[in-house]
Amino acid sequence: MDISSDDNENKPVRLSEISLNYTFSDYNERLTFLDRISEEIIFHFKMISKNWGLFEFSAFGVAVLAIILGSWDIGIGELNSGGNYNRVGTKGILFLDDLSLMLTILSIIAWFGFAVQLFIRFPIMRENVVYMFLGMFTIQVGYLAAHLNAPEFPSNLQIAQLGPVILSNLIFAFLTIFVVHRAVIETRDVHVLERHDHPDPRVVQTAWKDHSLKLWSIGLGLWMILVNVFSWSGAHSISTRPVSADDSVFQFPWLYLICSIISVFLLIHIIWYPQFMLGAAGDRIQSTRAREVSGELNIVSKESIQGMCPICKEDTPVIQHPSGKITINCVQFKCEGTGTPGTICQDCDMTLPTRIECGNCKSNTTITSHFDRQDAW
Repeated sequence: MDISSDDNENKPVRLSEISLNYTFSDYNERLTFLDRISEEIIFHFKMISKNWGLFEFSAFGVAVLAIILGSWDIGIGELNSGGNYNRVGTKGILFLDDLSLMLTILSIIAWFGFAVQLFIRFPIMRENVVYMFLGMFTIQVGYLAAHLNAPEFPSNLQIAQLGPVILSNLIFAFLTIFVVHRAVIETRDVHVLERHDHPDPRVVQTAWKDHSLKLWSIGLGLWMILVNVFSWSGAHSISTRPVSADDSVFQFPWLYLICSIISVFLLIHIIWYPQFMLGAAGDRIQSTRAREVSGELNIVSKESIQGMCPICKEDTPVIQHPSGKITINCVQFKCEGTGTPGTICQDCDMTLPTRIECGNCKSNTTITSHFDRQDAW
């Protein structure tokens, strides 16, 4: 009894296996997308509870510590008093209280430690981590620039004051959506098309559902909103110093603290999920264009590549041409036709196979696995 229970707990769970007791589509078919999102929420929480350990939560703790050290002077009074606004830049830093300066340095060290932890734990997302940190920094600079001449921003707003915020958000959107999001989505697409090819369309449909990134994309969008909120709140609470006890929560750093802590959790999740799905393949998350530029798609080869059994390394009757197209000989009796796997043979009108049996070791594997490619996703 205990053994079967342990087996059920250790058994891998797939997104396609998640079922809901109550569905929104029972009330209205247009709400089916809410069922899909609910299934992904359950799946993500299951995977987090099962796979997140000391490393992930320690990284989250270090980031929270960095946020607190940078936004709360623990009774020193440097932030609440407003400091001396006539001293700016390095001159202002030199006149900081010793304890306040120490907290600032500790906050910088903690942020650096958080970034190093992400680099160590999620190697395939290192390049994208840099883009996301750069995007966060750009947004914060944009809101600081907007508050320079308008401490009460966005009160009494003028169109010219929106310039830094709009520009920083355009850069942020480009780095996050057109670089990070696109790279992850296209890596997923390449994997499903190549590694989960099957003559049964139901199997392919299940593979697409297992690799759904709807909730991940929503989380990325929510993270972008939170970055804007805590960047504005941080800049706003500093520009209106000294604060009084009668000020609202929006003029205290509490909104900054809450939103930034939630955004850090989402950031770890956004970086962790592609690493979790990819496993130990060691490949980088890249867009199709980036793979072409780096030569990882092998599209510049001038010679055809003979297929090779991934089990015993014996040559197989499949060929990859310089254009990247794969062809296979028809397996029907006395048919000499060739074509792309999964298409109709021009000679006998039968479907060409997407899997092939090795004549040496008798293993039956997908045709795409017969070529030297790193696994993706």
